[in-house]
Amino acid sequence: MKHYLIIQLARFGDLVQTKRLAATLLARPGAAVHLCVDASLEPLARLVYPEAEVHPIMAHGMGLGGCEAALRALTDNRRAFDRLTAVNFETVYNLNFSGLNFRLAALFDPERVEGYAWKNGQEITGTWPAMAMRWTGHRRIGINLVDFWAGYCPDMIAPDAVNPTAVPKGEGIGVVLAGRESRRSLPAPLLARMAATTAGTQASERIVLLGGPSEARAGQEVVKNLPAQLQDKTENLAGKTNWRSLADVVGSLDMLLTPDTGTMHLAAHLGTPVTAFFLSSAWCFETGPYGRGHIVYQAVRDCLPCLESAPCPIETACLDGFADPGFQRLLATRKAAHAPEGVMGLASDFDALGQIYVPFAGKDVDAGQRSRFRDFLGQHLSGRPHAATDADHAFASQFYQEKDWIAKRQHIDTIGY
Repeated sequence: MKHYLIIQLARFGDLVQTKRLAATLLARPGAAVHLCVDASLEPLARLVYPEAEVHPIMAHGMGLGGCEAALRALTDNRRAFDRLTAVNFETVYNLNFSGLNFRLAALFDPERVEGYAWKNGQEITGTWPAMAMRWTGHRRIGINLVDFWAGYCPDMIAPDAVNPTAVPKGEGIGVVLAGRESRRSLPAPLLARMAATTAGTQASERIVLLGGPSEARAGQEVVKNLPAQLQDKTENLAGKTNWRSLADVVGSLDMLLTPDTGTMHLAAHLGTPVTAFFLSSAWCFETGPYGRGHIVYQAVRDCLPCLESAPCPIETACLDGFADPGFQRLLATRKAAHAPEGVMGLASDFDALGQIYVPFAGKDVDAGQRSRFRDFLGQHLSGRPHAATDADHAFASQFYQEKDWIAKRQHIDTIGY
């Protein structure tokens, strides 16, 4: 039996988006897959990856402070590290660019670590993630994160084998109240308008509001802004679900309305249709719902996708298209004639590389360049180049460096803890 370790220390959505990589490893004959995750996500990891062995560590804190947090991290993580080093891993897939990930990589032979390794006191980045860092300056043509992580494996499974095709489940509409970054979410009154339009179109008898405890008040505001006949049909579950009950609710819905959130990725994993609203730093071609049967409404402006850590100098103008009255007609009909300026409607689909989104309303001005870039990456991953085009030469000069051919892994400047 060959053991494979995936170190995924990021958050909810990232854990679910690791699925194509995990499924590829599980499909190998005689494979045993291990997942190292933050302890807060251990129950979710066991739900999404029941065939994997989960190794929780304290990566993001547990609501503790000072010496107590340090002592807890030291004792709990030491035991977890001992269990990890007791396994002879064939390959370690270290997925996150963080100080803790690099230090954790020091537990293993660097020649067996893909992604971010540690060798002789130096932080080493593999060729594939180094290429990805170079194309972050061209985010509009980038690939889905699910496919990027799967790209570590030349035998990655077919994209349509990752998640089930989404179909309505019969238990109404779910509404995710907010994402981690407020700028990427719709204001409560506007979200209520979206929910009311969708409920009318779907003839839904049930609306469920989803979120954490901090979104409970936003849920109350959404209910207040719904038409009177829908208020009694709406249940505010913000702060009232655990991982298991959240999965049960999401897996029972006809549709989930959501910004770019972890719950969106959970819905895709469960085969629940997603209608997603992407704006600000959220870009569906990078982190949209994975699978067939999903709809994304993507804000389009020259400044998008922006950097979420930078203040917006134009007061989140990318929200304007969603607030336009014409957007409700687009949401109800999906007819291109109703698309307001600044919003593109897309349906999820696949190509040979993985997830794509096909516009049915609005114009995807980057489609040609993105298609050429995807072909370039497909050739890179397969190792079987076609006749080189001018686009291939241009991409190669931008995203390849001489050291890619000299060493499989590269030293980079330290990022510290």
